[in-house]
Amino acid sequence: MRRLGSSVLLMWGAVEVNGTGHHRRIYWAAEPRRKIVRCGTEEQAIGYLQHAISRRLSHLYERLPESAPIQRRRARRNAEPDHASATILFIDIVRSTDKAAQLGDRRWSQVMNHYYAAVRKELCVTRGREVVTTGDGILARFETPEKAIRCALAIREAVRTLGLEIRAGLHAGEYKLIGKEVVGLALHIGARVAAKARASEVLASSMVKELVADTGFRFRDRGAHNLKGVPEKWRLYMIEQ
Repeated sequence: MRRLGSSVLLMWGAVEVNGTGHHRRIYWAAEPRRKIVRCGTEEQAIGYLQHAISRRLSHLYERLPESAPIQRRRARRNAEPDHASATILFIDIVRSTDKAAQLGDRRWSQVMNHYYAAVRKELCVTRGREVVTTGDGILARFETPEKAIRCALAIREAVRTLGLEIRAGLHAGEYKLIGKEVVGLALHIGARVAAKARASEVLASSMVKELVADTGFRFRDRGAHNLKGVPEKWRLYMIEQ
């Protein structure tokens, strides 16, 4: 918020904060939204600003310890290409609706917070990149199929301590970046493969099996399957370790 004479400029949106103290740098994570409030006089503008700040301090925001300008991040020279290949991992919780009904909203919300923390920890370890979250499902992409498999197996074990079971699906293929959105048939196939998995199973398409060079993984043939909305049948494999 900033006063411009007798008006107040409001800018809001997601930011990225890097560093601490004098080295702190703040960048807009996306194009901020703007609004100009015309107050009539400078005194009214000052009053509006003070009131707006006091209201927002009562919210559950993280207040920065010192003021710092919000900058626009320069485009990276090594920015991700519009088209690329990746291994896609989709996971979701088995019988999540039943679990939520048993635990109640408050307890289920706590369990879900722990669930997402566990999933994102393993994504960080294996350098996976979260694409989208859908309810209790998470879609992520990896540079190699080995990293995706290790992540899926690690998540399966981690969430068992929460009394949860997941199903996971893996596929490898191309995706496309449209702005900040990641799209492509490979993402949908990953989700469809996961839908075929049973509780605690990690299923992979034949594409993933062909790309895996690590002999430490074993693939058990689960036959050819029709995947909803996807042409032709796909041979799926359950991954064992």
